[in-house]
Amino acid sequence: MRTLGVLTLLSAAVLLCSAAPGLEPLTCRKVNSSVAADKAVHHINEYHDHGYKFRLHEVQGNSVEQVDGGCNVKLQLDLRETKCHTINPKPFEDCEIRSELARAVKANCTVLMTIKDGDANITKYECDTRQVKTNAEMRRIRPDCPILLPLNDSESLKFIHDMVKLFNINIAKKHYYILQDVARITAGKYMHENYAEFVLVESRCPVGSKIPIEECTPLCPDRADYAYCQGFEGFECYINDPKNTTALGPGEEEPVCGHHERSQPHDHEHGHGSPPTGGKGKGSIHPLRRFHPCHGFLFNPDPALHPICPWPLPHRTQNESRIS
Repeated sequence: MRTLGVLTLLSAAVLLCSAAPGLEPLTCRKVNSSVAADKAVHHINEYHDHGYKFRLHEVQGNSVEQVDGGCNVKLQLDLRETKCHTINPKPFEDCEIRSELARAVKANCTVLMTIKDGDANITKYECDTRQVKTNAEMRRIRPDCPILLPLNDSESLKFIHDMVKLFNINIAKKHYYILQDVARITAGKYMHENYAEFVLVESRCPVGSKIPIEECTPLCPDRADYAYCQGFEGFECYINDPKNTTALGPGEEEPVCGHHERSQPHDHEHGHGSPPTGGKGKGSIHPLRRFHPCHGFLFNPDPALHPICPWPLPHRTQNESRIS
């Protein structure tokens, strides 16, 4: 039987002690592109709630249009995926960027921002998220280099299902954990070397419940434990304690959060289904039912990646224009 290794993550309070200070104010008189880019990346990471956080690699361009009472700013940003999952409380600035051999991911983003009366606001962005080098390109450079597999790879999902069951057997908690996010799957030179990275979230189902685990819904995002797990034979899980540890009163039940209203069944083989309505909402989408939270709003997304979704999620047909 595969072994289970469980490690405890440092508390969120410890990890957050190095959070970045407040951003410099932006004015139309002189738009500081690095400050504007920093604000944009903070905003992008705030709304990117699947997969991994991103860091700024390069400001590729910016333009400023003066308008009555302020100005409009357009940024072209080159971002790089980090090794910190979105549930990790570590500030994205402190997260390690993936190397090329570790199958780096980039996102080219167009960001629109308005500045008025000293107040800067992101109004829209769209990103093209892709592998820095494709599987074929990497194999030509390094034949033994791992390749990225689709997030709905059937063999890997079977392994992940088994690991979720094993986790629930071995971890001493009050509630069952359910799968929230299949974050990344890589395959080595041999098929038995598939390596999975995934996230579990504490559910409302108490241990011993007769409710089928696939029907369990997550606790409210601020009250749930999260576990980031990785491995291919055995696996390790880093547990992130909840932000809200207030004990429930006698007879008091766990609150029900609005994100449960969006947890509708979807075709997990193809990632079909209507998109979420936006916001953080960690735990709101069952990842076995949806591998791409912005499915339907991107053209030919890479099935091995969690792309940065456009913001706000647009209500448009495929024939309507994108940011120009």
